[in-house]
Amino acid sequence: MTIQKSRTQPDDLYAELMSHAVGLPNDVLFAQMITNQMAGIGALPPALGLNADDFSALISLHYPGVELVVRHSLHIVDPRALERDDVLALLLEHRAFQSRSEEWMAEVVTNACMANDHLWQDLGLWSREYLGQLMKHNFPSLAAKNVHDMKWKKFLYKQLCDKEDINVCRSPSCEYCADYLNCFGPED
Repeated sequence: MTIQKSRTQPDDLYAELMSHAVGLPNDVLFAQMITNQMAGIGALPPALGLNADDFSALISLHYPGVELVVRHSLHIVDPRALERDDVLALLLEHRAFQSRSEEWMAEVVTNACMANDHLWQDLGLWSREYLGQLMKHNFPSLAAKNVHDMKWKKFLYKQLCDKEDINVCRSPSCEYCADYLNCFGPED
C-alpha cells in the first residue's frame, strides 16, 4: 500500500502504520512521529530528517508492506552542524545496542533538538510520557542519569556542558537556581 500525504488523514495513517507494526518497542513512537510530521505537526523535516535509504529501512523494519511517498527537501548547510554532531554523538554513546532502530531514533531526536519547542512536541509525540519511554528504551544509560526528571532537551544540553566542564548554571545546584521551573516545571 502506498500512502501519500494529500490522500490520508493523520488518524488513518497512524492506524495503517500500526496495522503493519511488527511489535518492536519503537513502532508506536515512530508511527506518532511519522503521522504528525506528515500532518505538519512538530518540527521534524520530511522522512524524520533521515536520508531516503534509512527512512525506507525504518519503514521496512517497523511497518513491512507500507510504502510512504516522502519528498525530501534540498540539503541546506546547517549553521548548527557542530552542535548537531555533539547531540548525535551523545545519544549514540548511550544507545541500548539492541536494534538499528536506536541509530535512527538518535538521528530523529537530534533533528528535533534543533527546533525550538519542548522535545516531545518537536518530535510530534502525543505527550512527554512517550518521550520518557523513548529515552528509557533507546538510550537507557542516559535516561538513568535524569533522576530529577529534568526536561529532556535541557537535560541533553546539560550533559554536553558537563562533558566539556562548562558550567553555565548561576547556582551551585539546581535546587537553588532561579531558573528551576524552566528546567523542571510542567511542559504544556
